[in-house]
This record gives sequence, structure tokens and C-alpha cells, in this order.
Amino acid sequence: MEPMQSFGIADFLAQTDTVGKAAIVILLVMSVTTWYLVLTKAMHIAAAQTKAKRFLDMFWNAPSLQAVAEHLRRGPAEDAYAQLTAQALAARHHHAQHGQRLAEAGSAQEFLTRAMRQSLDIERANMESGLTLLASIGSTAPFVGLFGTVWGVYRALINIGMQGQGTLDKVAGPVGEALIMTALGLAVAVPAVLAYNAITRRNRLALTRLDAFAHDLYAFCTTGVRVDDPGRSSDRTGETAEQNPRARSRPVPAESTEAR
Repeated sequence: MEPMQSFGIADFLAQTDTVGKAAIVILLVMSVTTWYLVLTKAMHIAAAQTKAKRFLDMFWNAPSLQAVAEHLRRGPAEDAYAQLTAQALAARHHHAQHGQRLAEAGSAQEFLTRAMRQSLDIERANMESGLTLLASIGSTAPFVGLFGTVWGVYRALINIGMQGQGTLDKVAGPVGEALIMTALGLAVAVPAVLAYNAITRRNRLALTRLDAFAHDLYAFCTTGVRVDDPGRSSDRTGETAEQNPRARSRPVPAESTEAR
């Protein structure tokens, strides 16, 4: 009577042929890439939130835009809010001093809108970096596992044909390999899909807050008046627009909508 076979990872790899091992390597690379992107994105998001909070505290407590500009000149802009503010203040100053080239054509408000929109687009591109790869892994990993499953079943059928009998000991290895490949494909795809959805949602909320800040910043740079809706006024000051008439919304020139 033959000794009972073990079905550990080492035995699984030993029984797998070249095609099966190639599928396993592909899934392993996908898994490592997924977790690398997840960890780096998580650290970047945590650092960005800390820096943004620190800058916004400074911005809303500053006595004037000149004080904010002085603060930005003392160090590099480390977060999206600081970069947007630096870009807006630089555009405001540059257009007032120059404004002779085609790229600077138009009114000061139009030039400021283009500069702020460019900063928002750059930040959106930075947030979306790596997400395409993450989505590709989440959508293709199950099919790589399915390919390994089909290949394992094919090997089982080949064994049956060569041996002339379909006993369990002849097909257990390839069929077990097929089931494991299916599980590996799902194990790689599920974290990638969940991470993609979580990061996408976070980016959408972050861009919404950044867009709201850009609206206020545009109003400061063009009219010197802060634009708030009742909800944001309540969040920042604890007062509604009715309790604080100075916090009521004012219409913004049409160019400001482009900055969003």
C-alpha cells in the first residue's frame, strides 16, 4: 500500500509543469504589485492629509494673502492645497507684472483660472497614478487563475488518456492544481478591486474638497471676499449664513467655474 501523499505548497510546485509555474509567477507578481501600490498609496494619503491640515490651519488663520505668500516663500509647497495657492498667487503677480505673451492673454481673471485649472489637473493626474495598473490587476487576475484551472483539467484528462483509467490517484494532482489556481486568481483580484474602489472614493472626496478650496481662493484673489455656502460656513465657524451675514455667498465671475 502506497504511503499517503502530502499536498503542501512544495508538493504542489513540484507537480506543476512549466505552464502552471508561469501562471503562478504571473499571479505572484500581480499580488506583490497590488500590495506595493496599496501600501505606498496609504502612506501617501496619510502624509498628504497631515500636510493639508497643517497648511489649511495656517491659511485660514493668516491675516492676508500676503502673509500666506510669505509663508510659501519660506519653504516648498508640500501638498495640493499649498501648490494650488502658490500657483494662484504666482499667476496673479505674474500677470500684473507681465501679461504680454500669448499664454498670458486675456484678463487677469482668465489667466488666474487657467493657472488654477492646470494645478487641479496636475493634482488629479497624481492622484490617479497607479490606479490603472490596480484596475488591470483586479480584472485580469481571475482570468489568469482560470487559465491555470483549465490547464490543470487538461493535464488530468491527458493522464486519464495515457493511463487508460480515471482512478483518483491519477487525476487528484492536476485537479487539485486546477482548484488552487482558481483560488490564487481570486486571492489576487479581490484585494486589488477593493483597494481600487477605496482609493477612487478617497480621491473623489479629496478633489471635491480641493475644488471647494479653489473656489474660495479664486474669490480671494479676484475680489478679496471669501465665498462660502451655509454648510461650509457652519463647518469652519460654527455659525450659519443667517447668523453671520458676512459669510453669505456672493456670486463669482463665470471664469471661477472653470477652475473647478
